Order: sequence, then structure tokens, then C-alpha cells
Amino acid sequence: MLEDFEFSFLSRSSSQTIKLGKLLGAQLSAGCVIGLVGELGAGKTCFIKGIAEGLNNTPESEVTSPTFTILQEYPGPVPLYHFDAYRLSGSHDLEAIGFEDYVGTDGVAVIEWADRISDALSEDTIMIRIEVLSENERRFLCRARGTKQCSLLFLFRDCATAVAA
Repeated sequence: MLEDFEFSFLSRSSSQTIKLGKLLGAQLSAGCVIGLVGELGAGKTCFIKGIAEGLNNTPESEVTSPTFTILQEYPGPVPLYHFDAYRLSGSHDLEAIGFEDYVGTDGVAVIEWADRISDALSEDTIMIRIEVLSENERRFLCRARGTKQCSLLFLFRDCATAVAA
């Protein structure tokens, strides 16, 4: 059984990033936590648009970055809790928004700027770092720990490899 798993893939356009997010979203279940890291414009929100569509058929036009509200909820059989930690000064700011009421519960939590609150995230958070390679090209570095998360990421790798090829 896998206990630690990493892989990377390339996306060559925003539409491919959304498609890859959709593949990941289709694999997710209640309690999953995804942390996204990357500079401004790396494609974090774009990837989440795909996750929302793959998880609950949420149209990508409805998914926006919750930079000023910190949390955006998207309903469905498995709710999506989309956090943006950009404006937070650290994990101590999470208590005010009820972070622990959302993460690891009945929905999927996806956190942009997860590196800003890394001390509040459990080890079984799937971490995805997005690196800007050029105007359209991005490298996604994915890491998981724990049997459930590694299995999920392993399945996603098989799908992502086919799309990103």
C-alpha cells in the first residue's frame, strides 16, 4: 500500500487545466482536502473550476476566487468549500471563519494559498504546487500522504497523464 506518493504533469492551456481539475474532482469524496500553492496567475482558481465541475457539475462560470470573502461554498451531493488564504496573515485567522467546521467533514475543501496556513492542515492534505513555465504552460507537482490520499492521487495520475500527453 502506498503511504507517500508524488508525481507531476504539465498543462499547456487554461482549458486543459480545467479539464485536469475536472478529472480530479470526479475522484474526490467527502472529507478530502486539497491545498493549492502557486504565484498569482498560476491557475489555482482555473483548476478549481474544473474540480467543481467534476465533483458536482458546477458550471465553471459560477466559480470565482473568494479572495475577499475567504470562503465560497458550492452545493451538491458533496459540497465544495473553496478557501482563499491570500489575505490571511496566518492560520490564527481561520478560527473567525469556522475553518474547522468545513475541513475534513461532509464536503471537499480546496484551499488556495495553502502554504500561508500550512500549520493548520493535516498531513493527509493533498498538496498541489503549480509552477508557471510560460504564458500558457504550467507544471503541477502533486503530493499525497496516507493510503486513501495516495490511492486517490494514483488514480488521478493515470487520468492526468492521458490528458496532459
